[in-house]
Amino acid sequence: MTVITNFDLKKREKQIKYERSVLRDISIKDLKEKVARYFGTSNLTSSMIMTSGIEEACYDVAIEAFLLGANFSKFNRYGESKAEVKKRCEEEDRHLKDTLFHFLLYWGSKESSKNESLLYLCEQFVDECWNEGFEKANKRRKLKLH
Repeated sequence: MTVITNFDLKKREKQIKYERSVLRDISIKDLKEKVARYFGTSNLTSSMIMTSGIEEACYDVAIEAFLLGANFSKFNRYGESKAEVKKRCEEEDRHLKDTLFHFLLYWGSKESSKNESLLYLCEQFVDECWNEGFEKANKRRKLKLH
């Protein structure tokens, strides 16, 4: 008898295992502070961020950006620079930024003068989370914790 293996299932299991190990590096306290720093102090979003649903959406996007940076950091091991790796995941990165921006835009003020500032704030937030995931995954790889 031979064992039939579903490689998609095995690949997904491996990915989940890796993501769980990487997520141990995220501190909930740090995540809350980051959301408060970016969106709690801004005049654009300070009134919105008091709603727990909006705060949780920011957490979700931050975790997704962190995992994206961690997953794509493997290409850095093969000699690609951080900018080249960032370019590889440009589509997913843009999707996260746009998702957060449109979510905050939907629940926030609709003034067009504030839209550009809000988009810039969302881009900075997602970029910082991506960079943090990238750096922590590289550190884990160097310490052979992967």
